[in-house]
Amino acid sequence: MSKFKSGINLPNIGIVGATGLVGRTFLKVIEERRLPFNEISFYASAKSAGTKINFLNKDYIVKEATPAIFDNLDIALFSAGGSTSLKLAPFAQKKKCIVIDNSSAWRMHHDVPLVVPEVNSDELMNHDYIIANPNCSTIQLVAALKPLADKYGIKRVVCSTYQSISGAGQKGIDKLMNEIQGNSLDEKPIAFSTLFHSFDDGEVFTNEEIKMINETRKILNLPDLKIAVTCVRVPTLGGHCESVNIELQNEFEIFDVRRLFANTPGIVLMDSPDKEIYPTPSITNNTDPVYVGRIRRDATVNNGLYLWVVADNVRKGAATNAVQIAEKLIG
Repeated sequence: MSKFKSGINLPNIGIVGATGLVGRTFLKVIEERRLPFNEISFYASAKSAGTKINFLNKDYIVKEATPAIFDNLDIALFSAGGSTSLKLAPFAQKKKCIVIDNSSAWRMHHDVPLVVPEVNSDELMNHDYIIANPNCSTIQLVAALKPLADKYGIKRVVCSTYQSISGAGQKGIDKLMNEIQGNSLDEKPIAFSTLFHSFDDGEVFTNEEIKMINETRKILNLPDLKIAVTCVRVPTLGGHCESVNIELQNEFEIFDVRRLFANTPGIVLMDSPDKEIYPTPSITNNTDPVYVGRIRRDATVNNGLYLWVVADNVRKGAATNAVQIAEKLIG
């Protein structure tokens, strides 16, 4: 018996937010990974409706995202912002269309799985037609922490991020380029500088830092994990970097840690200090793995370990992770 509305074992897929930076990357990743589907359709805001998209040598017209679009959809990849997701996802849920949402709207909802396929794909069994894609920085962090947690146990994590301005979407990239060209008088420039993410009233941690702390605990199923995070935007066009200091519960050897990462799916080990080989945003650009390097012992604490973790934030940090979730659902 078919599990999809098409009547066959292939889903009808919709992209909500198809004209944005992540939405366009969805299309690249779907094509590259040959995600199987019956039909595909594209949606965006009323302002972007009518835009033409060429996908797999066929022209499509982007339609306005409304509650009616889910009648014939099996899977909807969302990257249209939290307010749109909160508005439309419940309609999809009622129509038994599975939403894979890239915003922060549903991530900490008790009944919504927050999934990185290499880390906790078993959570997909528990969805009620809404699945959350984690924060871009969280995805690469938990991908690196998971094998260590399983083998050694984790006592404490300290993470400092160096996040590309592309994490703010196309408007972030435009902001940087305009400032470099001298066409902006923004009071908080990113060009030749750094920025923190936004703060909620009364908070001393940024929204991004709070997301990383809460999401990491949820994904790893470690609600009491001691984790300290500082998130910083930097003037690069792609790729997030993280300096991660970990206090493990048990003893380790550096050789064994390197071997562990070398054999972890979704991780690329790039750690040759004698040759000064380590991950950078330019190396990870337009790729899907999480790269780990600069593996060092921290002698200031028992079982202390340093890592440098880098990934393409628009791909693995957003579009690719969502498509990988869809792959798991389709089987």
